[in-house]
Amino acid sequence: MQNLEEQIAHLTRTVEEMSDVVARQETEIALLTRRVQMLMEREAEREQAGAGGIVLGDERPPHY
Repeated sequence: MQNLEEQIAHLTRTVEEMSDVVARQETEIALLTRRVQMLMEREAEREQAGAGGIVLGDERPPHY
């Protein structure tokens, strides 16, 4: 009986730790989702403004 109580206590602690991890991940995912949305909106605004050109690494800048 004592062995079962120890196992239950261990499993309960593990579940609580996992719950804390999931809660932290949920907060982090929400933050990252907001950041991605902001970046997508910023890029959409840039494309609408006409400044969305792609600069290649071997391309000379226009002032040369």
